[in-house]
Amino acid sequence: MASAAAGQADTFPKLLLRNARQRGGRTAFRHKDLGIWQSWTWAEVAEQVRAYAKGFEQLGLKRGEKVAIIGYNRPRLYWSMAAAQWLGAVPVPVYADSVADEMAYVLDHAGAVFACVQDQEQVDKVLSVAERLPALRHMLYDEPRGLRDYDHAKLHDIGEVIESGRTALRDPAVSAAHDHEMEQGQGSDLAIILYTSGTTGRPKGVMLSHFNVITAAEIGCAFDGLNETDEIIAYLPIAWVGDHVFSYAQAIIAGFCVNCPESPDTVVDDRREIGTTYAFAPPRVFETMLTLTMVRMEDAGPLMRKLFRYFLGVAKAHGEKILNGEPVPLGARLLYKLGDILIYAPLRNRFGLTNIKVGYTAGEAIGPELFRFYRSIGVNLKQLYGQTEAGVYITMQPDGEIKADTVGKPAPQVEIRIADNGEVLYRSPSIFRGYYKDEEKTAETMTADGYVRSGDAGFFDESGHLKIIDRAKDVGKLSSGELFPPKYIENKLKFYPNIKEAVAFGQGRDYATVALNIDLTAVGNWAERNNVVYASYQELAGHPLVYDMMAEHIDEVNRSLAAEPMMGGAQIRRFLILHKELDADDGELTRTQKVRRGFIAERYAPLVEALYNGATEADISTEVTFEDGRKGVISATVKIRDAKIYPVTAPVAARAAKEAA
Repeated sequence: MASAAAGQADTFPKLLLRNARQRGGRTAFRHKDLGIWQSWTWAEVAEQVRAYAKGFEQLGLKRGEKVAIIGYNRPRLYWSMAAAQWLGAVPVPVYADSVADEMAYVLDHAGAVFACVQDQEQVDKVLSVAERLPALRHMLYDEPRGLRDYDHAKLHDIGEVIESGRTALRDPAVSAAHDHEMEQGQGSDLAIILYTSGTTGRPKGVMLSHFNVITAAEIGCAFDGLNETDEIIAYLPIAWVGDHVFSYAQAIIAGFCVNCPESPDTVVDDRREIGTTYAFAPPRVFETMLTLTMVRMEDAGPLMRKLFRYFLGVAKAHGEKILNGEPVPLGARLLYKLGDILIYAPLRNRFGLTNIKVGYTAGEAIGPELFRFYRSIGVNLKQLYGQTEAGVYITMQPDGEIKADTVGKPAPQVEIRIADNGEVLYRSPSIFRGYYKDEEKTAETMTADGYVRSGDAGFFDESGHLKIIDRAKDVGKLSSGELFPPKYIENKLKFYPNIKEAVAFGQGRDYATVALNIDLTAVGNWAERNNVVYASYQELAGHPLVYDMMAEHIDEVNRSLAAEPMMGGAQIRRFLILHKELDADDGELTRTQKVRRGFIAERYAPLVEALYNGATEADISTEVTFEDGRKGVISATVKIRDAKIYPVTAPVAARAAKEAA
């Protein structure tokens, strides 16, 4: 694929006009509203964006100024980005579920002068912190419901702004000047500021140019053969770099259709209706789909349960080999074909993955068994290792070389090297320009020769595939000097459908311990089937039989750790089940659902200490934030249990000693 940045179409507004010329009649966007899919062609989108940009200009938006984009996936919010870029302004997407304080930090730090929001909820959040946003001049909204009686002096309907711009562009001189303004944009211009999720502190604003994002999008499109016939569902946060590249940049580069669901709750059904060919999701989404399926199967009849388990065994034995094009005996192929008719195809349809050409999981490591399950039933699922600073792509998995325990080979145009301390460093044409207003942090992250420090520890296996162990700063040692990789342990535990989250502790301690969150859907269904009565998450989490269930999972994990080189010392000695679910609103998770381990260790210090002082229970009171913003306190007495530790086998121990040497 020829580089768009190398020719005249070196910005996204220019590429949008190219699509209007070359594929103007093809559907570019769909949005399901009140049960009906509405659609826009590339020609219609280009006209809307052009008029929208003029409306922006009439309100005073200037080149270089920042425009916050706040809400869930809606066509007009994506068009807000393109309209801002038309004038040389810079969109700054914000996580829609951010609480007002988080939102205020990003808008103030970016110096946003405009905010384009989805609805009344987002309007209210911005207005509640307006006094902390001195630069903010105007707010535009997509959905007018509930906003009629608001002060509209600085509050505008996006539809009216577009119509105002359309009216102004009827003047040929105004139209020509407006297009000339867009033509002044260059590939080197700042295209977007994407704020990191803030796993280790305040979010940082990652600056990416048009050239950076276009290059990243071209890499992905060429690698997976994406074209104008593909379909995707856009449902992940628009502030996440993955959604920005997949649902915005790649759609414009390849010309495929972006489908915005009616709501986050209808994603699977909407994906099934559309028949998407290209999908992406963090592991939690794939975990949830599988958990719900397993829960439903427990309620199925005996014959169906027996068929389901039998053919899953067939898939586990032969499915991945068939997907990879490897030799499989004819009898096994015929049996798998029967399983496809009876089980696998209905499963793919239920997940909305019937027409899937390629699916990606990213953001967190996915459990190997979960990964293999989807591939075994015919879903071409791949792992992607990337970062916001990379413009997404660092490694990718080529067809026929897909492993559950690696993240693939360096993506096209990406160079990777491993530092002496095991940290993964990378550079490519798509890496970021720096952190907004933070030259010191930029200098810490970039090496003198242009590599980015990923913060992740990893190594290449014998086939050239990269393995990520953990965050470099998080890979530590027990007091004995044995390796302690918390994320590695957590991912093993999260493979089990009834474990929603796991937080491992052990750095500098005598042994490893974990705090668990149960999955309320899976464990609740188990409780109903086993006549276990409970009135709340807290009561179910503390039930002795639930502790027995978790103990079995930890025992299996300890067995596997004992059989792995250099991991035997990281076996879990003690565990507890937290009395509440970890929540981003309480600061325990990032907005991309990553565990903030350090924060949790401080917040639950009495429980962590009890894990190491031999106590069998500990009292804890925790402040929580309810959906309406009110604060409350949850108090509990949390039980603590011991787990069995297994000896490391001699061959494994010898191999580990050899590798250490």
